[in-house]
Amino acid sequence: MSNHTHVVLHVDKHKALSWTTEEVLHRWHMLHRGTILTRKFLSLSQRQTMSEAEIKTVGQSAKIYRERLYDISWFMRLLNEYIARQANKEDDCTGRFWEGRFKSQALMDETALAACMVYVDLNPVRANIAANPEQSDYTSIQKRIEAARLHKQPRDLFPFTGPKNQRTGHAIPFCLQDYLQLVKDTARHFDTSRYDKVTGSKDIKNLPVLKQAGLSAESWHLLITGVETQFSTRICLATIRRKLSQHKKRKLA
Repeated sequence: MSNHTHVVLHVDKHKALSWTTEEVLHRWHMLHRGTILTRKFLSLSQRQTMSEAEIKTVGQSAKIYRERLYDISWFMRLLNEYIARQANKEDDCTGRFWEGRFKSQALMDETALAACMVYVDLNPVRANIAANPEQSDYTSIQKRIEAARLHKQPRDLFPFTGPKNQRTGHAIPFCLQDYLQLVKDTARHFDTSRYDKVTGSKDIKNLPVLKQAGLSAESWHLLITGVETQFSTRICLATIRRKLSQHKKRKLA
Protein backbone atom coordinates (compact mmCIF):
# COMPACT_ATOMS: atom_id res chain seq x y z
CA MET A 1 0.00 0.00 0.00
CA SER A 2 1.10 3.65 -0.24
CA ASN A 3 1.80 4.07 3.47
CA HIS A 4 1.83 0.61 5.08
CA THR A 5 2.32 -3.08 4.40
CA HIS A 6 0.46 -6.28 5.31
CA VAL A 7 2.27 -9.62 5.44
CA VAL A 8 0.93 -13.10 6.26
CA LEU A 9 3.87 -15.08 7.67
CA HIS A 10 4.53 -18.69 8.62
CA VAL A 11 7.17 -19.06 11.35
CA ASP A 12 8.98 -22.39 10.98
CA LYS A 13 10.91 -22.54 14.23
CA HIS A 14 11.42 -26.30 13.95
CA LYS A 15 13.21 -25.90 10.62
CA ALA A 16 15.39 -23.10 11.96
CA LEU A 17 16.44 -25.26 14.91
CA SER A 18 17.51 -28.02 12.50
CA TRP A 19 19.98 -25.82 10.61
CA THR A 20 23.69 -26.45 11.08
CA THR A 21 25.93 -23.64 12.27
CA GLU A 22 27.09 -23.17 8.68
CA GLU A 23 23.52 -22.84 7.41
CA VAL A 24 22.69 -20.28 10.08
CA LEU A 25 25.76 -18.20 9.26
CA HIS A 26 25.18 -18.37 5.50
CA ARG A 27 21.62 -17.11 5.98
CA TRP A 28 22.60 -14.40 8.42
CA HIS A 29 25.42 -13.19 6.14
CA MET A 30 22.83 -12.66 3.40
CA LEU A 31 21.41 -9.95 5.67
CA HIS A 32 24.43 -8.72 7.65
CA ARG A 33 28.22 -8.93 7.48
CA GLY A 34 28.42 -10.88 10.72
CA THR A 35 31.75 -10.78 12.58
CA ILE A 36 35.35 -11.40 11.59
CA LEU A 37 35.16 -14.81 13.30
CA THR A 38 31.89 -15.89 11.67
CA ARG A 39 33.24 -14.98 8.23
CA LYS A 40 36.48 -16.80 9.03
CA PHE A 41 34.51 -19.88 10.16
CA LEU A 42 32.79 -20.17 6.77
CA SER A 43 36.14 -20.44 5.03
CA LEU A 44 37.27 -24.05 5.43
CA SER A 45 40.93 -23.16 5.06
CA GLN A 46 40.71 -20.39 7.69
CA ARG A 47 38.55 -22.47 10.03
CA GLN A 48 41.39 -24.94 10.46
CA THR A 49 43.53 -22.17 11.97
CA MET A 50 40.89 -21.09 14.52
CA SER A 51 41.34 -21.79 18.20
CA GLU A 52 38.82 -23.68 20.31
CA ALA A 53 37.83 -20.43 22.04
CA GLU A 54 37.19 -18.73 18.67
CA ILE A 55 35.02 -21.61 17.46
CA LYS A 56 33.07 -21.48 20.72
CA THR A 57 32.50 -17.75 20.19
CA VAL A 58 31.20 -18.48 16.68
CA GLY A 59 28.77 -21.01 18.16
CA GLN A 60 27.47 -18.39 20.58
CA SER A 61 26.99 -15.91 17.73
CA ALA A 62 25.21 -18.54 15.64
CA LYS A 63 22.81 -19.22 18.51
CA ILE A 64 21.83 -15.54 18.57
CA TYR A 65 21.51 -15.38 14.78
CA ARG A 66 19.38 -18.54 14.70
CA GLU A 67 16.87 -17.04 17.14
CA ARG A 68 16.70 -13.85 15.12
CA LEU A 69 16.08 -15.75 11.89
CA TYR A 70 12.77 -17.15 13.16
CA ASP A 71 11.74 -14.05 15.09
CA ILE A 72 8.93 -11.93 13.60
CA SER A 73 10.21 -8.76 15.24
CA TRP A 74 13.59 -9.15 13.53
CA PHE A 75 11.92 -9.97 10.22
CA MET A 76 9.84 -6.78 10.38
CA ARG A 77 12.80 -4.77 11.61
CA LEU A 78 14.88 -5.73 8.58
CA LEU A 79 11.98 -5.37 6.15
CA ASN A 80 11.01 -1.94 7.43
CA GLU A 81 14.61 -0.78 7.51
CA TYR A 82 15.07 -1.78 3.87
CA ILE A 83 11.87 0.00 2.80
CA ALA A 84 12.78 3.11 4.80
CA ARG A 85 16.24 3.31 3.22
CA GLN A 86 14.79 2.94 -0.27
CA ALA A 87 12.08 5.55 0.35
CA ASN A 88 14.50 8.07 1.87
CA LYS A 89 16.85 7.53 -1.06
CA GLU A 90 14.05 8.19 -3.56
CA ASP A 91 12.94 11.31 -1.64
CA ASP A 92 16.53 12.43 -1.08
CA CYS A 93 15.98 12.86 2.64
CA THR A 94 16.93 11.36 5.99
CA GLY A 95 15.15 10.67 9.27
CA ARG A 96 12.39 8.49 10.61
CA PHE A 97 10.19 6.91 7.95
CA TRP A 98 7.72 4.67 9.83
CA GLU A 99 5.20 6.21 12.22
CA GLY A 100 5.31 3.44 14.82
CA ARG A 101 5.95 -0.20 15.61
CA PHE A 102 4.27 -2.93 13.60
CA LYS A 103 1.15 -4.71 14.82
CA SER A 104 0.90 -8.50 14.69
CA GLN A 105 -1.95 -10.97 15.11
CA ALA A 106 -1.54 -14.71 15.60
CA LEU A 107 -3.67 -16.82 13.22
CA MET A 108 -4.63 -19.78 15.37
CA ASP A 109 -6.50 -21.96 12.87
CA GLU A 110 -7.47 -22.40 9.23
CA THR A 111 -10.48 -20.12 9.62
CA ALA A 112 -8.28 -17.23 10.71
CA LEU A 113 -5.78 -17.99 7.94
CA ALA A 114 -8.41 -17.90 5.19
CA ALA A 115 -9.93 -14.66 6.47
CA CYS A 116 -6.62 -12.87 6.94
CA MET A 117 -5.31 -13.90 3.52
CA VAL A 118 -8.42 -12.57 1.78
CA TYR A 119 -8.34 -9.42 3.90
CA VAL A 120 -4.74 -8.72 2.87
CA ASP A 121 -5.22 -9.71 -0.78
CA LEU A 122 -8.16 -7.33 -1.12
CA ASN A 123 -6.49 -4.32 0.51
CA PRO A 124 -6.10 -2.37 -2.76
CA VAL A 125 -9.70 -3.12 -3.80
CA ARG A 126 -10.98 -2.10 -0.39
CA ALA A 127 -9.03 1.18 -0.57
CA ASN A 128 -10.26 1.94 -4.13
CA ILE A 129 -6.69 1.73 -5.45
CA ALA A 130 -7.53 -1.19 -7.75
CA ALA A 131 -10.77 -2.23 -9.43
CA ASN A 132 -10.19 -5.96 -8.97
CA PRO A 133 -7.61 -8.47 -7.65
CA GLU A 134 -5.96 -8.84 -11.08
CA GLN A 135 -5.04 -5.13 -11.02
CA SER A 136 -3.88 -5.14 -7.39
CA ASP A 137 -0.15 -4.52 -7.65
CA TYR A 138 2.27 -5.89 -5.03
CA THR A 139 -0.22 -8.50 -3.81
CA SER A 140 0.03 -12.26 -3.53
CA ILE A 141 -3.31 -12.70 -5.25
CA GLN A 142 -2.07 -10.94 -8.38
CA LYS A 143 0.97 -13.24 -8.46
CA ARG A 144 -1.19 -16.30 -7.95
CA ILE A 145 -3.62 -15.35 -10.72
CA GLU A 146 -0.80 -14.67 -13.19
CA ALA A 147 0.93 -17.95 -12.26
CA ALA A 148 -2.33 -19.95 -12.45
CA ARG A 149 -2.87 -18.80 -16.03
CA LEU A 150 0.49 -20.38 -16.88
CA HIS A 151 -0.21 -23.47 -14.73
CA LYS A 152 2.65 -22.52 -12.43
CA GLN A 153 3.23 -21.92 -8.71
CA PRO A 154 4.81 -18.62 -7.55
CA ARG A 155 8.27 -19.49 -6.25
CA ASP A 156 8.13 -17.21 -3.22
CA LEU A 157 4.61 -18.11 -2.04
CA PHE A 158 3.29 -21.19 -0.24
CA PRO A 159 1.37 -23.60 -2.50
CA PHE A 160 -2.26 -24.65 -1.97
CA THR A 161 -2.75 -28.37 -1.41
CA GLY A 162 -6.43 -28.79 -0.59
CA PRO A 163 -8.00 -30.30 2.56
CA LYS A 164 -6.08 -32.00 5.36
CA ASN A 165 -6.20 -35.47 3.83
CA GLN A 166 -4.45 -34.18 0.71
CA ARG A 167 -1.74 -32.17 2.47
CA THR A 168 1.97 -32.80 2.29
CA GLY A 169 4.56 -30.60 3.98
CA HIS A 170 4.08 -26.87 4.50
CA ALA A 171 1.21 -25.63 2.36
CA ILE A 172 -2.05 -23.70 2.53
CA PRO A 173 -4.92 -26.09 3.39
CA PHE A 174 -7.32 -24.95 0.66
CA CYS A 175 -7.71 -25.64 -3.05
CA LEU A 176 -6.25 -22.84 -5.17
CA GLN A 177 -9.30 -22.51 -7.43
CA ASP A 178 -11.63 -22.36 -4.42
CA TYR A 179 -9.51 -19.61 -2.87
CA LEU A 180 -9.32 -17.60 -6.10
CA GLN A 181 -13.10 -17.85 -6.40
CA LEU A 182 -13.54 -16.73 -2.79
CA VAL A 183 -11.35 -13.66 -3.35
CA LYS A 184 -13.11 -12.84 -6.61
CA ASP A 185 -16.61 -13.13 -5.14
CA THR A 186 -15.69 -11.23 -1.98
CA ALA A 187 -14.19 -8.40 -4.06
CA ARG A 188 -17.32 -8.26 -6.20
CA HIS A 189 -19.50 -7.75 -3.15
CA PHE A 190 -17.60 -4.78 -1.77
CA ASP A 191 -19.46 -1.50 -1.89
CA THR A 192 -16.37 0.60 -2.53
CA SER A 193 -18.02 3.78 -1.28
CA ARG A 194 -18.36 2.25 2.19
CA TYR A 195 -16.07 -0.51 3.36
CA ASP A 196 -18.40 -1.56 6.18
CA LYS A 197 -21.07 -2.65 3.72
CA VAL A 198 -20.98 -5.95 1.85
CA THR A 199 -23.86 -6.84 -0.44
CA GLY A 200 -25.01 -10.21 -1.66
CA SER A 201 -23.23 -12.15 1.08
CA LYS A 202 -25.70 -15.04 0.68
CA ASP A 203 -24.14 -15.79 -2.70
CA ILE A 204 -20.78 -16.74 -1.18
CA LYS A 205 -21.92 -18.79 1.80
CA ASN A 206 -21.71 -22.09 -0.11
CA LEU A 207 -18.17 -21.63 -1.43
CA PRO A 208 -15.94 -24.62 -0.47
CA VAL A 209 -13.36 -22.53 1.41
CA LEU A 210 -16.03 -21.05 3.68
CA LYS A 211 -17.57 -24.47 4.30
CA GLN A 212 -14.18 -25.99 5.05
CA ALA A 213 -13.28 -23.16 7.39
CA GLY A 214 -16.66 -23.35 9.12
CA LEU A 215 -17.75 -19.82 8.25
CA SER A 216 -21.24 -18.52 7.63
CA ALA A 217 -21.85 -15.59 5.30
CA GLU A 218 -22.50 -13.36 8.30
CA SER A 219 -19.30 -14.34 10.10
CA TRP A 220 -17.37 -13.86 6.85
CA HIS A 221 -18.81 -10.35 6.58
CA LEU A 222 -17.66 -9.62 10.13
CA LEU A 223 -14.18 -10.93 9.42
CA ILE A 224 -13.43 -9.15 6.17
CA THR A 225 -14.64 -5.84 7.59
CA GLY A 226 -12.91 -6.15 10.95
CA VAL A 227 -9.73 -8.22 10.91
CA GLU A 228 -7.75 -5.28 12.27
CA THR A 229 -10.44 -3.47 14.23
CA GLN A 230 -12.36 -6.33 15.85
CA PHE A 231 -9.47 -8.56 16.91
CA SER A 232 -6.41 -7.78 18.99
CA THR A 233 -3.51 -10.23 19.10
CA ARG A 234 -5.23 -13.52 18.19
CA ILE A 235 -7.78 -14.62 15.60
CA CYS A 236 -9.50 -18.00 15.77
CA LEU A 237 -12.91 -19.54 15.12
CA ALA A 238 -13.90 -19.34 18.80
CA THR A 239 -13.11 -15.61 18.89
CA ILE A 240 -14.97 -15.06 15.63
CA ARG A 241 -18.07 -16.76 17.02
CA ARG A 242 -17.87 -14.71 20.22
CA LYS A 243 -17.58 -11.48 18.22
CA LEU A 244 -20.49 -12.55 16.03
CA SER A 245 -22.62 -13.29 19.10
CA GLN A 246 -21.82 -9.84 20.53
CA HIS A 247 -22.66 -8.26 17.18
CA LYS A 248 -26.06 -9.99 17.09
CA LYS A 249 -26.85 -8.86 20.65
CA ARG A 250 -26.07 -5.26 19.74
CA LYS A 251 -28.37 -5.50 16.72
CA LEU A 252 -31.20 -6.92 18.86
CA ALA A 253 -30.73 -4.20 21.46
